Amino acid sequence: MSAGLTRVTVQWGHCSQAVGAAVIHRRLADATAGRADVALIAAGCDGACFAATQVTVQRPDGAMRFFDSLGPDDSLSPIMAAIDGGDDGADSERPSPALEAFFAPQHVAVTEGLGVIDPGSLDEYLAGGGYAGLSAALDMSPDDVTQLVLDAGLLGRGGAYFPAARKWAAARRVNAPQRHLVVNAEEGEPGVFKDRHLMEGNPHRIIEGALIAAWAAGAASVVIYINAEAGLSAQRMFDALNAANTAGIAGDNILNSGFSCAVHVRRGAGGYVCGEETTLLNTVEGRRREPRLRPPFPTDAGLYGEPTVINNAETLANVPAIITGGVRRFAGVGLNEARGTRLVSLSGAVRRPGMAEVPMGTTVRQVIDLVGGGVASGRPLGFAAVGGPSSGILPAAALDAPLRPGMLHASGVVMGAGGIVVFDNQASPVQVAARLADYNAAESCGKCTPCREGTPRIAAALRRLASGQPTPTDTTDLPDLAEIVSAASLCGLGQMAGNPVTTLLHFYGSRLDDAG
Repeated sequence: MSAGLTRVTVQWGHCSQAVGAAVIHRRLADATAGRADVALIAAGCDGACFAATQVTVQRPDGAMRFFDSLGPDDSLSPIMAAIDGGDDGADSERPSPALEAFFAPQHVAVTEGLGVIDPGSLDEYLAGGGYAGLSAALDMSPDDVTQLVLDAGLLGRGGAYFPAARKWAAARRVNAPQRHLVVNAEEGEPGVFKDRHLMEGNPHRIIEGALIAAWAAGAASVVIYINAEAGLSAQRMFDALNAANTAGIAGDNILNSGFSCAVHVRRGAGGYVCGEETTLLNTVEGRRREPRLRPPFPTDAGLYGEPTVINNAETLANVPAIITGGVRRFAGVGLNEARGTRLVSLSGAVRRPGMAEVPMGTTVRQVIDLVGGGVASGRPLGFAAVGGPSSGILPAAALDAPLRPGMLHASGVVMGAGGIVVFDNQASPVQVAARLADYNAAESCGKCTPCREGTPRIAAALRRLASGQPTPTDTTDLPDLAEIVSAASLCGLGQMAGNPVTTLLHFYGSRLDDAG
């Protein structure tokens, strides 16, 4: 931004869009039309969805004014007074106490710049050190880049937590004329919205991470796969990619290095199952949205039968900082077995819902109490649905489980993609488990019999339990149904569909008959 301008930033993400951010931005555009001293920016959301819509005014002398929880019909007078250097009596020189409390427990790394930088400005990304990681990586050999990320210990952030760079090495070892890298930003499960924040707030960081990974894997093609309903995310990724192509950062002869990589954005086919990596590949190829048999695995034969690396968007957003900051900086946060941070989507009955970045090892309770501010109703905390429909329910007494790969609890609760939905003690765990089961049944692609037939039966039994009208065999049939569906299904949707049942039975089995 040019010196001497007053910068007015409207946080406009998919969350704030729902409460009028686009309207506020348009009204401010009208109010400042023709003013050469004002730069109006549409940024992404910084993660504090509870405070949407946020507007920040930064004057040329560095003075800041903060406004939050704005509605589409609220007066713009305080904002205009801040632009003009006046004082309307509002104490907005610092973010609100609620915002400061929300960010205090966090460790900002991947989310740096969200809500601040202009996602449509390549210059702003470059000014903050953007694409320095790509430049440095292109001066290294692919093997050295791969080893650096392996040494850092970066695990995938999509739910399986496989070492990211091992996929790069595996694809590169396959003798093939063409390799691909796919950025999985499908993010179709309820209660998870981290990748959308990244795409809407700092799309160039994902592109940079993808190009570094493509260089390491020997891929000449990148596909960024975005949920069919994430329109704002897709638009900002399209815009960022166009800017990168124009600047010679993506496409042919990237940064005059001799490395060429075509990057494309593709929209998902709709449905939770599209996040499963082989289903994703089928939809890119124009096939039915159903999983493939494995082996072969995608690193051997993926997109169009060619070696393909599939990494989650959050995973790749970590890569540029590993290249520029080194192993020690990345590995100095989190757990020995799971380094770095974890983006968490926090929603439900909390005072401060939103997307937060916390070190691996942070407990579920700490996220709820410190980041989320506890239960909004003031009632006691009841339980949390952790990890989405592929996971299960943790009661209040079990919420000291640390966020880490694998099981958070032996009952079947996993961290998954980092979703935490909170309920107070008035909510019914049986009803919540029934909703999760309904979702799994509705999203089954129908290819394999265990999932196609088993998930509706699980959902029906849980609905009967939730309504207080179970059959005599529901509580005895459910464990067997859950085990069969999980053991015999073809893909991760079915394989994890029994988890809501097993966790419910583990924690609440003794009182299922009256839990509804």
